[in-house]
Amino acid sequence: MLTLAFDTSSKTVAVALLLDNVILYDIIINVDLNHSEVLLPAIDYACLQTRIKVAEVDLFACTIGPGSFTGLRIGASTLKGLMLAAGKPAVGVSSLEALALNADKSSKIICSLMDAGRGQVYAAYFQYNQKGILEQIGADKVINPADINPDFKQEVFFVGDGAIKYADIIGGTKKKNIFIASEQQQYISASSVAILGIEKFSRNEILDAEIFVPVYLRSADAHPKKALFEN
Repeated sequence: MLTLAFDTSSKTVAVALLLDNVILYDIIINVDLNHSEVLLPAIDYACLQTRIKVAEVDLFACTIGPGSFTGLRIGASTLKGLMLAAGKPAVGVSSLEALALNADKSSKIICSLMDAGRGQVYAAYFQYNQKGILEQIGADKVINPADINPDFKQEVFFVGDGAIKYADIIGGTKKKNIFIASEQQQYISASSVAILGIEKFSRNEILDAEIFVPVYLRSADAHPKKALFEN
């Protein structure tokens, strides 16, 4: 199965092509351009480099939030266009869950932190279970960095641009079990979006192009919630 995945939820644009679980192409673009100027050319270039036509793709996967309001809208509209043009299914992936895949599998708790602007971060906790499957602990939330005080006995591994930006505040909790990921791990990889998307596709969590909307956590960004997928 060929999967085309992309992410526009933060300052970067990421695109990947996978054949089953094998990565054929994976890139993160971090340039000072609007996502609308970058995404479609990046998809075209990925197809050119792999000699794959969009019509040959079996599944589309895209992050649907939380994240940048404008970025998510561009990603969602592009995804809908690809779904309708190619007539192929698509899945929506949590940007925080995709970010969590940047951390190694271990017994640690993983906290994904994305810069939400306004001095806040989007946050979610994850942990791998005994079967090696990533599971979320609690709900996504938007929070002030100073209010982050994880109550876990295990080590907590913070990852994402929010973790890098507010490392001094997070590390200032004086807890010895807190670790901050490197700058090289702060951005979402589209191959991670694809891997999670393939898992969702196997569970038949397919997006409906007519009704799905991005997930906005902050009330100022929010639209009324609608069903994201149909069984």
